[in-house]
Amino acid sequence: MKMTALLLAALAATNAAAQCGPGQLNTARTITLKREGAQYGAQQHTALQLEKGEVVLTFDDGPSADNTPLVLKALSDQCAKATFFLIGEHINQQPDLARRLIREGHSAGIHSNTHPHLASMTPEQQLEDLKLSRAAYKTVFGIEPPAYRFPYLEETPTLLDALKRDNITVASIDMGINDWIPEDTTAILARRLTESLDKAGRGIILMHDANGPTAKALPTLLKVLKDKGYKVVHLEWEAPK
Repeated sequence: MKMTALLLAALAATNAAAQCGPGQLNTARTITLKREGAQYGAQQHTALQLEKGEVVLTFDDGPSADNTPLVLKALSDQCAKATFFLIGEHINQQPDLARRLIREGHSAGIHSNTHPHLASMTPEQQLEDLKLSRAAYKTVFGIEPPAYRFPYLEETPTLLDALKRDNITVASIDMGINDWIPEDTTAILARRLTESLDKAGRGIILMHDANGPTAKALPTLLKVLKDKGYKVVHLEWEAPK
C-alpha cells in the first residue's frame, strides 16, 4: 500500500512536470540552503545570491482555508514554487492544508505563533511564542522548521539570538506589495509589484496567502512576472541531520 502511494505520487509529479512549458512562468532553479543561523533579505540583512531578474516568491500568515488553496492553484497553473511562512496557530487549525504545501513541492518556515508585536512582549513571552510555533511545525511536518520570518519584520535581539543558536535561518525580504489592505484591487497590487520590481530588479518578494485580494490577484501577479521576463527561484533547506 505504501509503495502504491509513492508510485502514484511520483506519477502525479511526472504528469505535472510534463504540463509545464514555455507558456508558464515556471521555476527556473532551486537553491538548497544549509540549516544554519543565517540571515537573508536586503531590507534588513545580506541579500540572497540571486542574478538580476531572479525572484523568490514567499507568502506569510497562512495557512488560510479560504485563500491558500487559491494561491496554490495559481502557483500550480504557472508551475511556480514558493516558500510559505506559517503561523503556528494556523498550522494547528489547518494541518492538512499545511501538509499540502509540502506535498505540492513548496517549502515552509514559521512566522511566529500568534503574529504578535514581539517587541511589546517580555523576553520570556517571545521565547514561548517561538517555542509554540516550532512545536506546531514539528507536529505537522515531523522536523524542526528551517527558517523564521518575524511578524511585521520586527526583529528582536532575544529571538535573533535564539534563532542563531538553534540554526534557524532568519528570512527577511527584498521587496513587498503592501498587500494587507482589504480594499486593494488586482490592478493596485499589480501596479505595486511592477514598481517594486522596477526598483529592486531581483530578490525575495513578500506576499500574504491569507489575504483575499492577494489570492484573487495572484494569477495576474504571476503574469506580471512572466511578461517582465523574471525567473522564479525556489528556496529549500537541507534535511536535518
